[in-house]
Amino acid sequence: SDACVFSQINIRGLKRLTHTAWEKEDEQIVAEIMERRFFPDHVAYKTWEGFHFAGHEIRITEATDCYGAVVWPSALVLCYFLETHSKQCNLVDKNVIEIGAGTGLVSIVASLLGAFVTATDLPELLGNLEYNILQNTKQKCKHQPCVKELSWGIDLEKNFPRSSCHFDYIMAADVVYYHPFLDELLLTFDHLCKNDTVILWAMKFRLENENRFVDRFQTLFDLEMISNFPIMWRLWD
Repeated sequence: SDACVFSQINIRGLKRLTHTAWEKEDEQIVAEIMERRFFPDHVAYKTWEGFHFAGHEIRITEATDCYGAVVWPSALVLCYFLETHSKQCNLVDKNVIEIGAGTGLVSIVASLLGAFVTATDLPELLGNLEYNILQNTKQKCKHQPCVKELSWGIDLEKNFPRSSCHFDYIMAADVVYYHPFLDELLLTFDHLCKNDTVILWAMKFRLENENRFVDRFQTLFDLEMISNFPIMWRLWD
């Protein structure tokens, strides 16, 4: 399928978070999302890409030599959801962790919406991630976000002990694609979740490998699809 899918997941059969129906056609919503993206008028020594979310102009620097440090469409979908559903998913003073944060766009928007955010990724991505978060959140947020290394499936109890770590929300954008660490990703989701944790996950269905992961995911978690954007990826250039 060519669809970019946004899903909300609740833990182990708990009551699902209610949501209102999307009132606009897919094309209109996608157009709104893409309008949040802009480019600088003049190219400076350090290139960046701009976005408008949570009442702020957000400037994101990408690392072109690293696959994980670019902004993917699912991140925009997730940011748009967080902003337009702020009453349903009130992030003020909530404890949020983003896995596979990449450039940090989702973590930045969650921080601007009032959450205490821990943005995580592989060690080689932390420099660019920390730079983006600091540049876009300093003196703008109720809680200054933090950046922390998280390699899926590795030292989870050591770095995120279940006895002391409690996250209201886990956020993930396009973490499921063709890579050899899907078992570790599922283990990480399971470790970070408590009974009242909600996962907000945006993804694109690409290959059978991803579909199988979703099937396995549903053996541990309740999964509810919130919205489907079949033309989102075709608009991305």
